[in-house]
Amino acid sequence: MPVPVAVAAVTFDRPRELAVLLDAIQAQSAPVQAVCLVDSGTVPAREVAAKHPAVDYVRSEANLGGAGGFALAILKAVASGAEWVWIMDDDAEPTDPSCLETLLREAEARNLDAVVPLVLAPGQPDKLSFFFRIDGKVTHDRAEVEKAGFLPDVGHFFNGALIRSDVFFKVGVPDIRLFIRGDEVDFMIRLRKAGVRFGTVATASISHPHAFSETKHVFGARWHVIVPEGAFKRYFYYRNRGYLIRRYRRVKSLVADVGGYLGYFLPRGDFRGLAEWFRAFSAGLRGKGFGPLDQQKF
Repeated sequence: MPVPVAVAAVTFDRPRELAVLLDAIQAQSAPVQAVCLVDSGTVPAREVAAKHPAVDYVRSEANLGGAGGFALAILKAVASGAEWVWIMDDDAEPTDPSCLETLLREAEARNLDAVVPLVLAPGQPDKLSFFFRIDGKVTHDRAEVEKAGFLPDVGHFFNGALIRSDVFFKVGVPDIRLFIRGDEVDFMIRLRKAGVRFGTVATASISHPHAFSETKHVFGARWHVIVPEGAFKRYFYYRNRGYLIRRYRRVKSLVADVGGYLGYFLPRGDFRGLAEWFRAFSAGLRGKGFGPLDQQKF
């Protein structure tokens, strides 16, 4: 019998991308018993979802962010009785019909409870959308990662991650307080602390918009910072970095962030950028700044 798999997906005002994703899920060689879709967009995507009978559509009138949307979708997927939950953002897409089948096979062969595919840049199959650190250096080169074959205890959650349902009873669901840009890091840390076996395999892949321009090298390829485009994404990224450093006492990350952002902004004379980073980062360090961006009180 096929292994019961449910998809946990989120969408926010991307009807075209969502249609592509749902078609790709339907075309998978390994069957999916349900697609639990949470829609927080300003324009409901009911019509797109209705074209796929397997979709369990949930409309949220509040913007839950990626973290809240994934948390709700995952709970729905687990409640469906599925053994595995396959997590997808609306702008992700499996690169071939055997993606899910390959992930299931790799999970069984490597005795993994969570397995993550490579995330490729659309139209650039030789480039990874998000970097890995290989031999201490940052790389977006697919070939470099494929040499390793399998990267244990690391992965770019949540796009394409296949996770055994009982894992969520051990580590919980994504933290809604993180909203976006940080929930995936928090989840990976929780997996490590719980001793869950997981990793990235080079034999399966999905495509997802890249973030090449956000990676800023400070002192060569061994030290970098992330500067997201747009004040909205920057705030949550900086705030969440500070909060996770506080929550998990990540001293190395504190040194890397303080040194890295000072090293990036100061030589450029970008005091406004430095102040923006410090305001959000320090709020996270103090455990503050949660809630909608326009209601922040520091």
